[in-house]
Amino acid sequence: MKSQLNLKRAIITVLFVIISATVFAQTGKISGKISDKKTGETLIGVTVKIKGTTKGSSTDVEGRYVISALTAGKYTIEASYVGYTTKSIADVEVTGTGTTSVDLIMEESNSQKLNEVVVTGQASRETQTAILMNQKNSTEIKQGIGIQEMSRKGVSDVEEGLTKITGITKVDGRGLFVRGLEDRYNNLLINGLAVPSNNPFKKIIPLDLFPTDIVSVLETYKTFNSGLYGDFAGGTFNIVTAKGEKSLTKINIGTSFTTNNNFRKFLISKDANSFSDFVGFSGNERDLPKVVGKVPGAYTMTPDEANTQFGSGFDVEEKTAPLNSSFGILHTQKINLQNQRYLQYLVSVNFDNNFQVREGVDRFFNTAQGNYDNNLYTTKYKFSTNSSVLGAINYRTERLNLGVNAFYLKSTENMIQDQLGYTNSQATVNNSFIRLNQLQNTDFLNAQLTGGYKLTKDDRHSVKAGVSYSKTKFELPDRKSFRGSRVDDENSSVNYTGNSIVRQYMDFDGSFYASGLAEYNWKFGNEDLTKAHKLSLGYNGSFNKMESTFRFLVSQNMGSNNVIFNTNQPDAKFSSEITDGSFTYRDGSNATYKARMQEAVNAGYADLALRLSDKTNLNVGTRFEQSQRITRYRNSGSFDAPFEKIVKENFDILPSLNLKYALNDNSNFRISASKTLTKPVIMEAFPLEFVNPDATIENGNPNVINSKNYNLDVKYELFPSNKEMLAITGFAKYLQDPIERLFVQSAGSGGLQITYNNSKKAILYGAELEFLLELKRLTESLSNFSVGFNTSLMVTEVTIDRLKNSTETAAMPGNSGKRKLQGASPWLINADIKYEAEFSKKWKNTMTLAYNIYGERIYAVGTNGLDHYYEKPFGKLDFIWNNKIGDKWDVKVGVENILNPLYKVELGDKSQIDIVEKDLTVKDYKRGVGFSLGLGYTF
Repeated sequence: MKSQLNLKRAIITVLFVIISATVFAQTGKISGKISDKKTGETLIGVTVKIKGTTKGSSTDVEGRYVISALTAGKYTIEASYVGYTTKSIADVEVTGTGTTSVDLIMEESNSQKLNEVVVTGQASRETQTAILMNQKNSTEIKQGIGIQEMSRKGVSDVEEGLTKITGITKVDGRGLFVRGLEDRYNNLLINGLAVPSNNPFKKIIPLDLFPTDIVSVLETYKTFNSGLYGDFAGGTFNIVTAKGEKSLTKINIGTSFTTNNNFRKFLISKDANSFSDFVGFSGNERDLPKVVGKVPGAYTMTPDEANTQFGSGFDVEEKTAPLNSSFGILHTQKINLQNQRYLQYLVSVNFDNNFQVREGVDRFFNTAQGNYDNNLYTTKYKFSTNSSVLGAINYRTERLNLGVNAFYLKSTENMIQDQLGYTNSQATVNNSFIRLNQLQNTDFLNAQLTGGYKLTKDDRHSVKAGVSYSKTKFELPDRKSFRGSRVDDENSSVNYTGNSIVRQYMDFDGSFYASGLAEYNWKFGNEDLTKAHKLSLGYNGSFNKMESTFRFLVSQNMGSNNVIFNTNQPDAKFSSEITDGSFTYRDGSNATYKARMQEAVNAGYADLALRLSDKTNLNVGTRFEQSQRITRYRNSGSFDAPFEKIVKENFDILPSLNLKYALNDNSNFRISASKTLTKPVIMEAFPLEFVNPDATIENGNPNVINSKNYNLDVKYELFPSNKEMLAITGFAKYLQDPIERLFVQSAGSGGLQITYNNSKKAILYGAELEFLLELKRLTESLSNFSVGFNTSLMVTEVTIDRLKNSTETAAMPGNSGKRKLQGASPWLINADIKYEAEFSKKWKNTMTLAYNIYGERIYAVGTNGLDHYYEKPFGKLDFIWNNKIGDKWDVKVGVENILNPLYKVELGDKSQIDIVEKDLTVKDYKRGVGFSLGLGYTF
């Protein structure tokens, strides 16, 4: 209670400090709009400056510019733009506190063609200045980061890029957290079209699979508008793919080293050590033996079948982990056609691999005895690869814009995991040993067709549309494990009874995912379309079909109970034991082995953007969304039993309101309110029991329902210059039936079960502070420095359903029925400082030091008298040094995770049962300090 009170005081203090700090001295301004003389279209990225000074600005996405902080007097303004004649206007008078309006019309120079200029203008949308201006002028609260800013900060993938946006952090292996809310609350669009996840355990596809080469801009919506899908609570990310704005060919190569990971002992499966495995094409030899059939039937293999039907074995090789490596090639081409038409295409191929070692404790507690049920020290050796191929073609005329995108993402992860300690609360038997040999394959194929057309030449009436098709695959082929005892450093033993040797086969096939959109736009009410109202009517929706199969073969005792073998080379011994009739394999799959799910969303929406005055913009919209989830599965029992069927159908009316009031040319006040939904991650609602060799089980709950969210945001933002920004946001959410992760005792195995359920309601509120400032404000000696900072502070409270969550109630002090929201951080901080300088005319460099950290949050809800499991604060400090040498060479040097903190999950100290153990840590590890070098050459 005390900590919550302190957090509330901190939020109030931040609000007052920031509001008082935003009182800037009022001086005069020059503002206006710049357009092309021939076409009348506004120009983006025009440089406008006060002649003879360093004061200036550039035009935003609407062609507007503002030059601030001018004392009273007369000035000469100068506008320059590639392909246009420089324009000067003298004797522009500025009063002490007023704004002087000067619109400019620029004329194409004789030496260059207009279509070259258009491309330059489009490319400027990716700059930090253009994105800040887009943020300033947008009615919705949205933020973004472009390819230029990501390059400056040394970002190599989309996930890392999004962490540079206010209130977003990433957790190793668990995706992005927006405003402290975990992956479950996010949604993903690519070019405005919905796409599925390639991993049933994650809400959106892991964004570290997307290299930044294929990205133009990353957009983040933290407030809802009717054109977005209703599945919205934390944030919706929209990846705008690159189109190839200029002609170039670029090759990138890179390498990296991480302490405690590379140049040390590394175990890898013997059948994952070829060149094809090194480049990410693994697992063809790991198919389920055909002899057991497509339908389980408790089949027992003969000795000959057990020795010949498997394409892979248990043997592993010990090696020294080499350096990580990466390679990429990007080719883009712009073909200028006649009559302001052009064709662009882009091809990008990227590959990287990574060697990773994680070691630390891995435990869970016995709820009856208050001691560790499992107390294991775990070492994981992961070799992962990511590959991507993107092709894009874009055709554009004065009125038509057509785009075709297709990309393929593939990732593999070969993992050897060793666990040593004790299980089943048998603390005196501390040499229990579990070896897991696992390959994870994911595939993601996506193709899109998008288009826009101006029905009238002046763009008063326009339409846009798009269709997307995706296919995904998630496989764990021949997930092998044995469980026994460690005899000595080289040997282990197993007992064939009790399923001590297991081979699992899981396929999760997203065979079909389609999405589409169609939208009509009408601008009305003013001859100047930049000041007109806008009505948008549209449809978007998606259909998803998926199926899973989960088979497993277990050891069957035949003539012997125990065998001792070399831990890393067991195959020869296992083969001789099978030949001698000591054991074989039998099909242990049950009737739950197969499940199916299909989901559909169909929505119509209307959005009315009203320009009530030059200062006030209002968007009001409503989304009418029909959604359906049909789950088919069998319970344990007969394989011939009909599938159980659970149908969840919803029709939701989701209103939204976004108001922007321009206090002056440099600052806005915003209000946003909406109703949205949160849908479960696939695995959270899928009836699949995923079993780990340490007796932990993850089990989806098909009875989980969508939660309903009511959202409110209030924001003040200030743009002191075209490269600076200061903002303070207050936000609040009410969640009805929030979905949460629980740890419960497994009724069957006695081990730990991870499952999901709805609580009754949750309330959260908080504040965000963000600024991006150039330090020359303090002194000219710091003119090469800028600093960025953002933080979120949040209070949450959940009320549980006492009947539905009776096992959880026992874990709450005083049986209060209230606690914090699972997965939500009470605070987080992202900060960076940048230094930009020129060592010479041909050598430009940027240095960035970035830090992020989040506050303690509930990792999983405790039950049966146990307190909750808490994810402890984890801070990450990175240094990136980017160098541009001439027109051809780019050199990037990075040091990642400099502080190398301990990642830790810990049981809370308020359990309602007596805890015998002194150490409440349930999981920990260190990532190591990473050093990277990247080289790029542009032809």
